[in-house]
Amino acid sequence: MRFEALPDGWRVWNEEPSGRAILVYRPDVFGGDDLPSECLPTIYLTNGARNSRPGSGQYATDEWHVVLFLEPEIEAVAETYESREAGAAAAVDVAERFAAGDVNYRAAYQVPREAYFERLDELVGGA
Repeated sequence: MRFEALPDGWRVWNEEPSGRAILVYRPDVFGGDDLPSECLPTIYLTNGARNSRPGSGQYATDEWHVVLFLEPEIEAVAETYESREAGAAAAVDVAERFAAGDVNYRAAYQVPREAYFERLDELVGGA
């Protein structure tokens, strides 16, 4: 799957021959004070191990993981699939849900970032 059906605002940042892929949301607007670059919504499709040990992600597994990061340590969605094709379809589904405002990104944060949430609401259809 080559991600042709991505919703508006999402783009393929990287797609490796191994099947791993990175999708990003609106990289054109992230990088300012209200939408800092470290908050760029990013979906990873990978078959790398999900252990928290350093370097564990470099080891391929039989499962494909779809993870929506709101920041490097903030996961809003984490799902696992048995094939790359199913994972790729799920990555598009997560992108669609996010763009439609159907991902509760506030719940992923322990410390609220209200100004950021308000600005993000404007991009994804409001909450």
